[in-house]
Amino acid sequence: MSTDKPILDKLLPKHRVKVLDALSTSLPLQVTANLISYEEYWRRCCVERWPVCDVSRYGSSWKRLFFERHLENLIERFIPDVTEIRTICEAVELSKDYVKRLDIQQLLPPVRVEIRRDEECDEISDEGSEVGGDLPSMDHFDFNLIANSLHGLEELHLVYGVKGCGMNFEWNLFRFTERDCNLLADTFKTFRDLKVFRLHKSKVDDDKARILIRSLLDHPSLVHLDLSHNQISDRGARAIGKLLNQSQLHILNLCNNNVGLHGAKAIAHALSKNTVLNTLNLRLNHIGDEGGQELSNALLKNTTLVTLHLGSNELSEPTATVLAHVLTQNTTLKSISLSSNRIGLDGGKHLLEGMSENKTLLEFDLRLTDVGQESEFFINQVLRSNQERARLQSQPKPAPSQTQALPQMY
Repeated sequence: MSTDKPILDKLLPKHRVKVLDALSTSLPLQVTANLISYEEYWRRCCVERWPVCDVSRYGSSWKRLFFERHLENLIERFIPDVTEIRTICEAVELSKDYVKRLDIQQLLPPVRVEIRRDEECDEISDEGSEVGGDLPSMDHFDFNLIANSLHGLEELHLVYGVKGCGMNFEWNLFRFTERDCNLLADTFKTFRDLKVFRLHKSKVDDDKARILIRSLLDHPSLVHLDLSHNQISDRGARAIGKLLNQSQLHILNLCNNNVGLHGAKAIAHALSKNTVLNTLNLRLNHIGDEGGQELSNALLKNTTLVTLHLGSNELSEPTATVLAHVLTQNTTLKSISLSSNRIGLDGGKHLLEGMSENKTLLEFDLRLTDVGQESEFFINQVLRSNQERARLQSQPKPAPSQTQALPQMY
């Protein structure tokens, strides 16, 4: 088939549709990528390849869906030193105008080479490229190889691990190496339009978090950072605190890390000066009551945070006491979660006192906090009142009728 698109354009619309409907979905992408914009053709390509296709997640574009998932599949199956990098580069050149998001759910390490050992060699370390020696590296796909072609990338979601490894499980399959980290940090110099970066379930520790954060300082576009389900503790959290006030982050997710008191203090200090962050998720960390009080006090100064998640953080009555004071003054918070913390009956009473003066909070998750049924009931009553007030305020005011607008004539 000729790649001369004007020939196709010269056909009458009904004839063009008939030709496109008859085209095989197995045609080479080198032919169809830039020649065919007909959405029905790309819909057929998608549904024949993937059983579930939610086109609404791709700006309602079947062509974008196809090329994003096609490129994701190639990267997820890439084996360093085995797969031809040319295959990825050619696919990127064909899809670069259509790819805005990459959701990579696994990154494969190199194939492990069996090394014969004599009696003197007892173990082979699983440290990969970070060990140094003669062992094969455990570094993954280098995104710098495709970064220059994907200037329009807006979202990048990564997991440095293997899904469905089954009985072949080894810790090496889930290692984010130092070289991986440095190479990934370098890509942010090219991905200047990146708005969402998510690196989760990848064993990111403090040192690696600091390398990544350093490369994200003053990034012009990033608004959503998700480093959940990693191993970031206080040193990494201090770097993130610095990032908060040298970026335009609106959403920060540090769920399920190891952030403690000092990390919470750093984030609280940044929060007290921050004017853009609206969502903070610190669920499943270890900030304790001192950290909880620091964050609560920061909310007395902050006027932009809308959603705060502090579930399962070893909090109790002292945090509830300070947060109750915040509830009487803060007018921007709309959602708070304290679930799975031992707030207790007295803490519940303090929160109820604070809520009795609050007119803006719409959600308050107090599951598994032992605040008592009575406090929880009356807090929910206040929430319902706030929700109804917000609903009424969001309704457009009716325009004055003509009879009301005109002065009466006598």
